Amino acid sequence: MSGAGGDDLAGRTGVPRARVRQNDYGPLLPPDLGRWEPRLRVSVVIPAYDCQDALDRTLAALAAQTYPAHLMEVVVVDDGSDPPLRVPEITPAGTRLVRVPEGRWGRGWARQTGAEAAAGDILHWVDSDMILDREHVEAHLRWHHLLPYAVVMGDVRFTPDGTWPRAGEVLSAVQAGDAERLFDGSAPHEWRAGVLKETRWLRDAGSGAYRLHSGASTSVPVALLRSAGGVNTALNMGEDTDLGFRLAQAGAVFIPDPQARGWHLGPSTVMLREKEVHRHNWSVLPDLIPDLRWLRTHPRRTWLVPYVHVVVDVGGARYEDVRASVDSALAGTLIDVAVTVVGPWARLPAGRHPSLDEPLLDLRLVRNLYAHEPRVLFAEEAPSGSAPAPFRLSFPAGWALGADSLAELVRLAESEGYGLLSAVLDEGATGVRAARLERTAAFARAALVTGGTPDGDIDADTDGDIDGAVHELFGSLWVSAAEFGVTTAGEAEPVAGDPAKWRAESTRWKREAERLRGEVESLRAETERLRAEAGHPRDERRRGPLRGIIPAAGRQTAPRRGKNG
Repeated sequence: MSGAGGDDLAGRTGVPRARVRQNDYGPLLPPDLGRWEPRLRVSVVIPAYDCQDALDRTLAALAAQTYPAHLMEVVVVDDGSDPPLRVPEITPAGTRLVRVPEGRWGRGWARQTGAEAAAGDILHWVDSDMILDREHVEAHLRWHHLLPYAVVMGDVRFTPDGTWPRAGEVLSAVQAGDAERLFDGSAPHEWRAGVLKETRWLRDAGSGAYRLHSGASTSVPVALLRSAGGVNTALNMGEDTDLGFRLAQAGAVFIPDPQARGWHLGPSTVMLREKEVHRHNWSVLPDLIPDLRWLRTHPRRTWLVPYVHVVVDVGGARYEDVRASVDSALAGTLIDVAVTVVGPWARLPAGRHPSLDEPLLDLRLVRNLYAHEPRVLFAEEAPSGSAPAPFRLSFPAGWALGADSLAELVRLAESEGYGLLSAVLDEGATGVRAARLERTAAFARAALVTGGTPDGDIDADTDGDIDGAVHELFGSLWVSAAEFGVTTAGEAEPVAGDPAKWRAESTRWKREAERLRGEVESLRAETERLRAEAGHPRDERRRGPLRGIIPAAGRQTAPRRGKNG
């Protein structure tokens, strides 16, 4: 059975559309190993470069898997090895060797080349220096038979450097279910183990579950992988984290399985050169992963993937009102945004037209104003989705965000894990108008469980509404837009200054608050001293100054925080 991009895996395989809330996969009950009937086909993809001996051992372990051989293929991707890699004697049936296209190289290209060559329903990444336990693939696949949007991660232990067993020894040990004896002293990655412990094995990890996504041993439905855009071929490091983030935005649930045991031969590059790896990856990943907030600290930078995608519907509004809406989105304290302005742009004539009496003059002026603003795009219709941006805010032109409006809405959604915040703008004869802050991952998940696709498209025969599914899976909340500083364009204060100045102003007030706090502490200490002296029978006169100082200390308070922070 061949996987295809955008296919409904649940519909094709009979896998139920289970509704997993946040990342809590706990209610799912996978079958016991060896006591179920597999039906999905898996493609094990191994990116490899100049590692024939290691590859021989990895393939030997795969040759002893309990997952049915007729449902498993192995695709080895040679990333330009010299001499070229070869398929050894001990290898699973159905093993194929493909090469990265001429002139291309790197882990991103190797992984994507393997994904494009895969013929299975499920793609199972395996590093070329891994030894998998005999039930490893089976442990992964039982989850995929339960959930069509699962990303399953194996339990990887790292061995000390040493002399590795030969392929024949690996085959014998794995067949006997005794692979662990080959690797005395193996241990899990400490950081990974800590995250698993803190989050009940990612059940409580929420939107951050993708952090553990790794190519060492991870499996994903091919349809979900393709809906997330596949592997970023421009990356030779950090491609696993980037892909994990995009899978999360596509609605994935991340499941670590302790029974999918495997051993990585020797420490990983991150374990050996952690600071250097971070130095490299943190020059690339901030552009791609908005969640890395600590790496997006520059007050004026524009990033490739915004944290929030703002959609403003022109809806026949005046130029001044549209400008007020768009400018307010661009000028907030949360600067990491991109704006799409929705309107009938195709109706603007390209040829001769009157400059002042054009029927669509307001529309023309809006396009003139933002034609060269890189953060503003024009669209005839609202985009169906905003992935990989984690959030999307939609509201009609004529309303303006306050300086902190977007930041505060996002902060509320993040702190409580909400999938949807609806901020009421007004209520009239036609009903309630609201600004909507949507979590991308929540709406992608809701589309999957109601019969749609991760980009938000819904089939005609869906079994539930999207907003209802989002509420069930992530939670939703109605709030007052006014409480978050949203006003009509006419009431909005003119946009002035920039976020850098607001940050500077905020810093100044913080320093002032610290200074006043220090004065209060000094006065409190003086009060205690005077109180002690006042208690001495020979110094009753000190009670007067004590009464004078206490009110003074009470008046020394920090300035109140205004709307602009």
